[in-house]
Amino acid sequence: MLVPYKKDYEKVAMGLLSYLPDFKNLQNLKEEMQLYAEDPAHQLYLYRDEDQNIVGLAGCETGVGCLVLHYLSLAPGFRDDEHFSEIMRELAQEAGKQKVMTVPEYTYLMKYLNNDE
Repeated sequence: MLVPYKKDYEKVAMGLLSYLPDFKNLQNLKEEMQLYAEDPAHQLYLYRDEDQNIVGLAGCETGVGCLVLHYLSLAPGFRDDEHFSEIMRELAQEAGKQKVMTVPEYTYLMKYLNNDE
């Protein structure tokens, strides 16, 4: 289940972001967290598993008529088709009538949207 990020979960979010190569550097990680805190067009979503544990994070940006997934970070035991599909389906619901898009590194996730149509 995707839920909007809250500041209470900052350390968890930073831990999940640190799985991504761009955020291994602490300065980059802090700048990214600041971007999501200050820019209303950018939204982080936490992903909870069936036991309500936070095991993933999706970073999105809302544009004109679209929701762009910038990155998706999941804990190692949750990087599978089932979880990718659930996250993409929930992002599509969150986007409503807006089109869901991804940055080039994550275009492979679009297949999870197409399978559900």
